[in-house]
Amino acid sequence: MSKLVFALWGEGPPTSLHDPGLHERLAAVGVRRLQVNVDDEHVAPAMRIPTGDPVRAIVSVWDAEAGPVAEVLATAAATVHGWRVDERRRLDPPETWDGSRADALSNVAILRRPDELAHGEWLRRWMVEHTPIAIRTQATFGYVQNVVVEPVTTGAPRVDAFVEELFPSAAMTDMHAFYGSGGDDAELGRRLTGLMASVARIGADRDLDLVPTSRYLYALR
Repeated sequence: MSKLVFALWGEGPPTSLHDPGLHERLAAVGVRRLQVNVDDEHVAPAMRIPTGDPVRAIVSVWDAEAGPVAEVLATAAATVHGWRVDERRRLDPPETWDGSRADALSNVAILRRPDELAHGEWLRRWMVEHTPIAIRTQATFGYVQNVVVEPVTTGAPRVDAFVEELFPSAAMTDMHAFYGSGGDDAELGRRLTGLMASVARIGADRDLDLVPTSRYLYALR
């Protein structure tokens, strides 16, 4: 299935993404499944890493035309850009398509490949080497990678991938909960050191946006 990912910028979280009227307009242009990741009040204590104006929401749709979807989403945010992606699920998150909020901190990392790494080498380091380390050193229970194939809106900024990782809600304020270290400071240090070394090898220690979000899934009729 073809998947599109849109990033939304503006003042405050775009709460209209939950609006039934907006959902009706999306359904009218062919959207049947809608994923909304929004930086809302539920994730206020979590860490953010913006490279510029902060991304307020990430919206994913499947098997729909990019242009009409972007036009609808433009009514919900000041700036909207989209990309066609290749989705790879490394840990399937639990999913309920009824619009309820997932009981999780859903971090979305926006990755950009360092210029010094060829695309194939970057993918190898990320997919083959880094991913098992990331899963092993953190308390993730959902891990979805979206490799950008092409931009679908004019003037879209360069993005090479979106990664969604689901953590226990306690991970917003407790590093042991984030890293799954069970309260052991030595184990926390070991996990953090190993992860950061791996992150640096794919260039995600720089030029990275990290957006903490609440995750909502809607089945549109």
